[in-house]
Amino acid sequence: MAHTVDGLVAADIEEYLRRHEHKSMLRFITCGSVDDGKSTLIGRLLYDCKLVFSDHLAELENDSKTAGTQGGDLDFALLVDGLAAEREQGITIDVAYRFFSTERRKFIGADTPGHEQYTRNMVTGASTADLAVILVDARKGVLTQTRRHSYLVSLLGIRDIVVAVNKLDLADYSRQRFEEIEADYRAFAESIGLTDVVCIPMSALRGDNIMHPSPSTPWYSGPTLVEHLETVQVADDRNTRPFRLPVQWVNRPNLDFRGFAGQIVSGTVRPGDRVRVLPSGRESTVARIVTADGDLDAAVADQSVTVVLADEIDVSRGDAIAAADDAPGLADQFECRLVWMAEEPMLPGRTYLLKLAATTAVAQVSRPKYSINVNTLEHVAARTLGLNEIGVANLHLDRQIPFDPYTDNRDMGGFVLIDRFTQDTVAAGMLRFPTPTGWRTSAASWRSRVCSPMPG
Repeated sequence: MAHTVDGLVAADIEEYLRRHEHKSMLRFITCGSVDDGKSTLIGRLLYDCKLVFSDHLAELENDSKTAGTQGGDLDFALLVDGLAAEREQGITIDVAYRFFSTERRKFIGADTPGHEQYTRNMVTGASTADLAVILVDARKGVLTQTRRHSYLVSLLGIRDIVVAVNKLDLADYSRQRFEEIEADYRAFAESIGLTDVVCIPMSALRGDNIMHPSPSTPWYSGPTLVEHLETVQVADDRNTRPFRLPVQWVNRPNLDFRGFAGQIVSGTVRPGDRVRVLPSGRESTVARIVTADGDLDAAVADQSVTVVLADEIDVSRGDAIAAADDAPGLADQFECRLVWMAEEPMLPGRTYLLKLAATTAVAQVSRPKYSINVNTLEHVAARTLGLNEIGVANLHLDRQIPFDPYTDNRDMGGFVLIDRFTQDTVAAGMLRFPTPTGWRTSAASWRSRVCSPMPG
């Protein structure tokens, strides 16, 4: 249901704004192969939700005549493709984020590139998404890049998938063609562990099954895209998981105050809770939870707060404050999955900077154990990883860091590798588990290291 200027706006604007403020938020990405209609879909959603201002609409009409691909008709992709190179080539290069809302929910949609060359940009957009809309051109069916993006989505922990079988108007709205593509995609999705899949026949350009059911697909009885996005219950159990707060800043405005600021990535914390600081392993109690609007009785995931501890403990940027009875692991050697994002191939044995939450460490990457063929899911022997290749390798760090496996906590298990000389991001990675020589997790081992006498 699109935004409407109804009686509530005129009668009580404050109540209208209050309701809008308390709507739930859904983050999603559009992905898939080249020219499947990702930008057109985002543009169509903005247009149908009446969030294109009149001056932007006039500009769109002019741009559609000069740079559009629809013979002078409105080219909704131009609402999203803002780079000159994108308009010249008719492709998406960078990730474009667009905010829109309906009467029931707020959304942040990320339009990601389809070209293999820009797969790294797709990974960036997917890293914060709750749901993925994977577009498939009804004429072409499931392609290599469709499978690649689906596999990356599964690696990044997104479980709710919408398969938008787009451009069905160019296939005469064929039910048989839609069902063929649905069967093909579901078979592949099952092999990579994606089970929450909804398939919708549509034409983003014509608006079929976007906002309202299309009369051209009377054989389809499922939800429209907007209806599904408004009602899907995305699994978010971060508030029920153990408390984790990566420290981003030590807040010391005066001699009488010392707090540790950051964004809670999982769990709930209250004054009086027992917490452990990693990597030191020392424990304390939460004395206060401070925000710009005053102290809180409790704070949950996604809130940015300053935590004040009851004891004087040395805490620095990059440390983690966690639940004392369920703290993260501590290790300096890991097996991980890597998505290589640089033009230059990975150099086994070379050192890179690893950035995980607020932690930075020096990392050395070993020779890959194998790379993954996204079409067959076969493990292939590899000496290195090239641009957009996915593989499994071991990491060796210069010090132990607090972590959770990526499957348990995306924020405490997801990282990037940075070239130490160029400062370019060269890989995105997901920690799987520590290798035996790098593992330290028990409370006894923490206490032993913390309480042991100083050497000499």
